[in-house]
Order: sequence, then structure tokens, then C-alpha cells
Amino acid sequence: MQALFQNIKGDRLIWAIATLLAIFSFLPVYSAASNLAYTGGSGNTFAYLLKHFMHLFLGFAIMYGVHKIPYRYFRGLSMVMIPVVIVLLVVTVLQGTTIDGANASRWIKIPIVNMSFQTSTLASVVLMVYVARYLSKIKDKKVSFKETILPLWIPVFIVLALILPANFSTTAIIFLMVVLLTFIGGYPIRYLILIIGSGIMALVFFVLVAKSFPDVMPNRVDTWMSRVENFANGEDTVEDYQIENAKIAIAVGIKPLGPGKSIQKNVLPQSSSDFIFAIIIEEYGLFGGLFLLVMYSWLLFRIVIVSQKSDTIFGKLLVLGVGLPIVFQALINMAVAVELFPVTGQTLPLISSGGTSIWMTCMAIGIILSVSAKREEIKAQEGQEIEDNPLDILSETI
Repeated sequence: MQALFQNIKGDRLIWAIATLLAIFSFLPVYSAASNLAYTGGSGNTFAYLLKHFMHLFLGFAIMYGVHKIPYRYFRGLSMVMIPVVIVLLVVTVLQGTTIDGANASRWIKIPIVNMSFQTSTLASVVLMVYVARYLSKIKDKKVSFKETILPLWIPVFIVLALILPANFSTTAIIFLMVVLLTFIGGYPIRYLILIIGSGIMALVFFVLVAKSFPDVMPNRVDTWMSRVENFANGEDTVEDYQIENAKIAIAVGIKPLGPGKSIQKNVLPQSSSDFIFAIIIEEYGLFGGLFLLVMYSWLLFRIVIVSQKSDTIFGKLLVLGVGLPIVFQALINMAVAVELFPVTGQTLPLISSGGTSIWMTCMAIGIILSVSAKREEIKAQEGQEIEDNPLDILSETI
């Protein structure tokens, strides 16, 4: 174990934040999953806790393995993985998996281990790395809009088009994060305006086609529109069942019930994933909510620090590209629970149950740690040079 800790590189505070969030997640997930154990399972609540532990264990193993890879290798890996991701997304769309009668074609089944995998989360990480690679390549170069269409925007729009039919919220988040990263990377604003306009037109066209041919994508567009309409009009309808129960849980949190004593977990769907923030407030009160806000804010701060200290443009953009979506997703999840945002189905990173979300979050954090580990390596080399050449410092001082 001591040898393992000695081999851990990168920003120690990011390691600490990820570990604290993972440890904190056990009690809320165990509490929220108890309802699932008795309504849809065998009544064995420990099995859900063990499953969550295994997801986190594998996630941290991924984080450890990824952070040992020199981040410069992610340049080439993103080029290789983009076609792989596109193929996986096509397979996902064609498979059309359903869960409890609902359209859940965002997952594919892994044959040997019989597990579900959400391909859009992998696509998000790979796409952000790919965009960071391209932006670092054209940094400080004068490029025309036409030159960037094929190498940059065609892969982006293919990936988004394949995710959109089953998952509008993820598509919107990825598109927003890509636009934000390109803006930070110095991509011309006038070109970004064209891209945003094209994205809006493509979405409108998709909605019109889906409404004209409802049998092709049953219920998806209607679901998105109803969620937005219900959020905008502020009226309580049947579709607001989830958010209303989440608000009840949060209201109870003024006088927290204590760990494991949530009442709303018995009636709130997705209480261990999409709406786990409401359960945390109900059981731990404002302290639990503020703890999460502090942790994610702290993570954002460390992401910015690691980005600024990176020795290359690619490293700077890579950290922001894979790190900002983690914090943004957390903020959206919490905003949904308090009805500041329409229901999206986004999980709370490192807190919610669900293997794919945990694994891809850990992969993204591993990439960030890889960049910070390189910075530590450079500092160590500089320190060694100083130690080997003390006369150089003396001469410079004189």
C-alpha cells in the first residue's frame, strides 16, 4: 500500500477532493438505494452498496492508470478514439435498448460481463480531448472558417447528431462545453457565432422532422418540450412529480432527518442517481449541500490552477476541456433538484450511483492528474539542476 501511495503523482488536492466525494457518496447511495432493493429487487440493500463500491473501486483504478500515462499521448489517442466512439454511438442508436418500457437507447450491453454502458459519456471525454488537440495545433495561427470545418466541426457534429435522438441534455452540455473551450482556445468569435447559429438551425430541423415522423423517435421530443414548458410556466402537473418530491425533500432538510432516514426516497424516482442531491439535503441538511458546493468549487479552483501551470497549450486546454464539464454537470444536477433548471437526467459526479458516469469522471480526473504530474516532473528536474549547479545561482545573484 505504501508503494502505491508513493507512485501517486499529480495534484494532491484533486486526489483528496475525489476521495472525499467518493467516501461521502456511500451513505446517501446506500440510503437512497434501499427503496430500489425492496420495490424492484430482492430486498438486499447491501448488494447495492457493494455494487457502488465496485464502481468506485474500478473508477479509481482507471484514474490511477490514466494519470500514469504522459498526457502528450492523449493527442494521438483522441485521433484513434474518435472513429471508435462514432461506431459505438451508431451501434447504440441501432440497438434501441429499452429499460422498464422506456426509450433508453443511450446504453449498450457489454456481452461478456452483461453490463450496460452509456456511450455518450465516453464520447464526451474523447471529443473534448480531440477539440483541445486541434485548438492547440492552430493556436496563434490565422485560419479560415473553411479550414476548420472538416478537421474540427464535422467530427463534433457527427458525435452530437448521434447522441441527440436519445439524450438532448447531454448533447446540449457537450455542445456548450465545446463552444466554451474553443472560445478559451482563441477560436475566432465570428466563426463561433456561425457555429452556434448552425447548431440552433440543426436542432430546429431535427425537432420538425421528429414531430413530422413521430414513429421514428417516439416520445423523446415531446418529453424534452414538456419538461421545458413545465419549467417555464411554473405550474404543477403530472410531469412535475419528480421535481415536486425533490423540493419536498429539500424543504424537510431545514431540519435534517439524519443519515439513512430519508422519507422521500420511497416516492422519488431516481433517488440514488439523478435526484440524490435532494436526498442528501433531506438527511444532512444545508451542511450536506454546502459541503458538496465547496467540494466542487474547490475542484474547479484546482482545475484552473493545474491548467495555468501546464507547460504546453495542449495541456492547458486539455485540463479545461475534461475538467469544466465535471463541475458544470454537478451544478446542473443541483440546480435541477431545486428547480432552477429543467429536468435533465444528469448525475452528480462521484456521488450518484451508476458505473459509466463514475468511470468517465474518474478518467477525466486522471487526465487532469496526468497534466499536473508532468508539471511536478518538470519542477523536480529544475530542482535537480539547481542542486547540481549551485554556482549558477550564485553568479546570477551577483
